Amino acid sequence: MNRNPTLLLAVHGTRDPRGTAVAHSLALRVAELARVPTRLAFADVLAPTVGDVAADSPGPLVVVPAFLAAGYHVRADIPEQLARAGRADAVITPALGDHPAVRDVAVRRLRRAGYRPGDAVVLGCAGTSDTRAMGDLERAADALAARLGSPVHLGFVATCGPTVADRVTELRARGHRRVAVASWLLAPGLFQRRLAACGADVVADPLCPDAAVAHAVAARYHGAAIPQPV
Repeated sequence: MNRNPTLLLAVHGTRDPRGTAVAHSLALRVAELARVPTRLAFADVLAPTVGDVAADSPGPLVVVPAFLAAGYHVRADIPEQLARAGRADAVITPALGDHPAVRDVAVRRLRRAGYRPGDAVVLGCAGTSDTRAMGDLERAADALAARLGSPVHLGFVATCGPTVADRVTELRARGHRRVAVASWLLAPGLFQRRLAACGADVVADPLCPDAAVAHAVAARYHGAAIPQPV
């Protein structure tokens, strides 16, 4: 009998069927890589919820939040859902945004979209009102800047400002002839469509599907302080 803890992949959820398909595809790839029981759950919008799946998953449980910053869902919502499900014992790993493989995907996507050295760069994020999560996003922008060798500016599609479109306008007003947007989103959906409509010369695709994201999830699982079965 397989005694490995179950990996619960917690994603945000979207009404866009393409985004949902990406989530299911990611979970399948993670299961292949991690070689452990893997279940998909949604923190918001869709079912089954994190709480539903956690309550129905006997034995040790490791929750990997497929989020790029540790905002409300990672710090409050997911732990609360687990507690209500009677699974306060579950191990929750860090979010994915500071994993080097995930940051490398953002750079590859940007270059594939047509980024040229010298372009002004905006990192297009979902946005957050959590100051700690904002710090995560600022560190992600700094990490991308180090990889590209030029500044990376934050822009948001929801919750806070400046918007990605406003940032693009600002950079053009500063004299930049071309502006490229790196997507700091995991899947297609409303937020990615907002990036596409921001007026930039280049807009990268979301990070999934990319095998490196699945590898990052598996690494989070295997790096967790997993309770040993009795």
